[in-house]
Amino acid sequence: MNPLVEVEQARLSDFDREVGLFHSQVVPPAARSHALVVLEFARALDIVAGFASSEAGAARIRMLEPMTDAAEIIAEHARVEAARALVRSEGGWTMEPIPDLAAALARLRVTGSSWTGLELRAAVTLLVSSRKTRDALLNTKRDDKEKSALLPLEIIAFALVSDLTTEREIDKVITDEGVVRDDASPALRKLRKELRGAESDLVRLLERLMAKLETNHRVDDASVTMRNGRYVIPVRREGRSTVGGIVHDTSHSGSTVFVEPPAAVEAGNRIRELESEELRETERILLEATERLRPRRDELLATLAALVTLDSLTARARYALAFSCSPAMLSAPGEGFSIINGRHPLLLARDRESVVPFDLFMDGAERTLLVSGPNTGGKTVLLKALALISLLVQAGIPAPVGPESRVALFDQFFADIGDEQSIEASLSTFSAHLRNLTEIIHRATDLSLVLIDELGSGTDPVEGAALGGAILETLTRRGTTTIATTHLGALKELAQEVPGVVNASLQFDAVALAPTYTLVKGIPGRSYGLSIARRLAMPEEVLERAEARVPQGERNVAALLEDLERRQKSLSTMESIVAERDEQTQALASQLAEREFALKEREREVERAARQDARRYVLDARQEIEQTIRDLKAAGADQIATAGAEARRVAERRAADEGLALERIERERQLARGVAARVGGNSAEAGAIEIGTTVEVSTLGGKVGQVVEFRGNDVTVVIGALKLTVPMTSVRRVAKRRLAASERAEMVPMMGDQPELEVKREVDVRGMRVSEVDDAVQQAVDLAVRGDLPVLMIIHGKGTGALRERVTALLKSDKRVRDFRLGLWNEGGAGVTIVTLSETA
Repeated sequence: MNPLVEVEQARLSDFDREVGLFHSQVVPPAARSHALVVLEFARALDIVAGFASSEAGAARIRMLEPMTDAAEIIAEHARVEAARALVRSEGGWTMEPIPDLAAALARLRVTGSSWTGLELRAAVTLLVSSRKTRDALLNTKRDDKEKSALLPLEIIAFALVSDLTTEREIDKVITDEGVVRDDASPALRKLRKELRGAESDLVRLLERLMAKLETNHRVDDASVTMRNGRYVIPVRREGRSTVGGIVHDTSHSGSTVFVEPPAAVEAGNRIRELESEELRETERILLEATERLRPRRDELLATLAALVTLDSLTARARYALAFSCSPAMLSAPGEGFSIINGRHPLLLARDRESVVPFDLFMDGAERTLLVSGPNTGGKTVLLKALALISLLVQAGIPAPVGPESRVALFDQFFADIGDEQSIEASLSTFSAHLRNLTEIIHRATDLSLVLIDELGSGTDPVEGAALGGAILETLTRRGTTTIATTHLGALKELAQEVPGVVNASLQFDAVALAPTYTLVKGIPGRSYGLSIARRLAMPEEVLERAEARVPQGERNVAALLEDLERRQKSLSTMESIVAERDEQTQALASQLAEREFALKEREREVERAARQDARRYVLDARQEIEQTIRDLKAAGADQIATAGAEARRVAERRAADEGLALERIERERQLARGVAARVGGNSAEAGAIEIGTTVEVSTLGGKVGQVVEFRGNDVTVVIGALKLTVPMTSVRRVAKRRLAASERAEMVPMMGDQPELEVKREVDVRGMRVSEVDDAVQQAVDLAVRGDLPVLMIIHGKGTGALRERVTALLKSDKRVRDFRLGLWNEGGAGVTIVTLSETA
C-alpha cells in the first residue's frame, strides 16, 4: 500500500476518535457479541438512524453500543430528552446541513496542503450551520422553562464555532458550485478575460475554415468541438490530407476525423498557456483560503463532532416521538424490572397498529421467567423484545415502553435462539444449542441477561428436561436474569421446586385456536397440540388413541391449566371493567375539581372587582362630602341646616349608587354632621364633640361612653354593650382615660358601624400580592387620618420592587398625602416608605 495512503487512513482514524469527543464512552464495536447479532440489534439501530438528517449522524447511531455505567446512561438519556424538548419546541427544529469534511480536515495536518473549491464551499456550509445552530441553542428569547429543558445541550452549543468573517472571506472567492470566482484576484480576472477572448477568436477561426471545406469533405451539422483539451473540427476521412494539421480523434465508424488545422495550432497553444496560468492562480487562491482554516482545525473538528452528535440526539428524539417511547427509569441491581406497554422495536417499525403490547413485572427475588405455550404464540418475539428494550436503553435510545417502566441494566447479553446447525463445523442443531449454553454457563454473571428459546428441545424429552432444569437452576441460584421458553411439561414444575423461578404463558384462544399474544405471569401455558390437530381434520380415531396415551397426571394438569386460564380471563375482564369505572370516576372528580377551582377564581375576581368599585365610590363620596364641609364652613350658621341637608342628600345618593360602599359612605356622612354641629355651636359641648369622642351622659347617672352617630339634635352613644340615642344637651366631653378598657372591648357594631380599630404608625405589606396591597394601604391611611397621625410608615421590603411601585402609585393618587419618601438607612432604607399626611386630611 502507498505510504501516503496509510498516513491518510491513520489520520482519518484519529479524526473518528476526535469526532467521538461529545459521545459517551461505549463498548468498542469489535466487542459486539453473538447475542446482539441474534437479537438483530443492528436492525434496530438502522431504524433509529433513519431519523437522522445527515449520513454522519446516521453513522454515529449505527456505531452505538450498550453502555454499562448507569451514570453515563442517565446522562445520555438526559441529552436525548433535551433534544426531544428541542424538537417539540415552538416552530419545531430542523438540523442545518452537515458536510462530509472528515478527509479534508485530516489533510489540514499536512503543511502546504490545500482544499478543493468544493471542500472550501463545504467549509462555508459547516461554518454557517455551526453559527445558526449555536444561535438557536443559546437563544436568549426562550423562557426559563425552555432554557432549563435545553440545558444538557449547552456543551454542544459552546463547542460550535461562530466565525462570520471567515465565512464571508471564503464566500468571496468560492461560488456555491465550488468554483473560484473571477474576481477572487485581479490576476485571475485578467487571465480568464484573456482566455475567453482567445477561445472565442479560435472558435471563429475554425468556423471559417469549416465553411471553406469542399462539400464532399464536410460533415453534416458539424460544429467546432474539443478533443484532448484542443479545439478541433470534424472532417471526412477523404478530406484529411486537404485540411492538414493534427488528428486528435476519430469517430466510432472511422469515417470522421477530428482535426486541429495548422492555422489553429498556435492559437490552441496560447490557450493552453493561459489555462496553465489560470490553474496556477486558482491553486494559489485555494491555498490562501485553506491557510485561513488551518489554524482553526481543532475548532472545526469540535464543531463537526458537535453537529454530528446533535443530529444523532435529535434523530433519537424523533424516533421516540414517532413510536411513543417514554424515558424509562433504570432499576437498581437486584431490584428486578417492570416493563409497561412494552413493544417489539422491529415489529413496531413494520406495522405499529398490529403490535400487541405486553406488561411484565419481575421483583428482585424472581430471577428466571419460564414461558410456555403453543407454537406461533409469540414466545420468541417476547424474548427478543425484552432484550432489545434493555439494549436500546443502554445505548442511549428511548425504548418503546410506557412512562412508568423500570428497565434493568445488564453487563452482558447472552442468547440461544434459532437453529444454528453447521454442516461445515459438523454441528447438529442440538450440538449448536449445547455450545451456546456451555458458553452461557461459563460466562454469565449475576448482572447478565440470558435468553434461551425452546430449552430442552432437539434431544430425548426426558434428558432434555433434565439438562434444561439443571441449567435453569444453576443460573437462578447464581442470580442471573433468565428468560426461557419451553414445551416440556417437566420444566413447568421447576417453579415449584426452585425459588426464583416463575412460570408465564402467552394466552391462546382455545375456540379460534389463534394466539392473542397476551402475557400472563404465574400460569404455565398449554401446547394445544391435540386441539390444533383436531382443527386440521386429523382422524378422530387417531386423536382418541393419542389422548389415551397421555398420562393421567398430565391430563389432570391440562384440565387445571384450562380452569386457571378461564378464571384468569374472567378476572381480567372484571379488572378492565373496574379500571374503566375508576378512570371515569377520576375524570368526573377532575372535572368537579376544575369547576370548583373556576368557581373560586370567579368569586375572587368578583370580590376583587367589588372592593375596587367600593373604594372608587367611597373616594368619590369623600371628595363631595369634603367639598360640602368646606361649603358649610364658608356659609355661616344661618345656612347650616340647608347645607347639612344637602350634604346628607349627596352622601345618600352615592350610597344608593353602590351598595358595597354603603357603610363607609354612612360614616363619612356622620363625620359631616359632626363638623356641622361644631360650626353651628348648638351647645358649648357640641362644638367639642365628634364621632369617637368620649362623653359622659348626665341622664344615665354620669355613665361614660363613646359617640358613634349624630341624629339631628340627638347623639348615639355606645356604653358597654348598650347603644343609646340621647339629647345632645345631655352629654359632655370628658377625658378618654375615663372610658374603661373593658367597656371599649365590648362595643357592639350595629348596622353601618365598624369596630374601633387600633391606630398604628406603620403597616407591613410584605408577603402580599400586588392586588392585595391596595386595601391594606388605603385602610392604613384611613386609620392614620382618623387618628390624627402626621406620619405613617409603610413596610414593603425590597424584593423585585413590585410592591414599592404599587405603594408609590397609590400614594400619588391620594389627596390626603402631602409627601412621601423612601426610608433613611436607619429607618429601613429602600424597604420602607415614609408618608407625611396633610393637615387638612
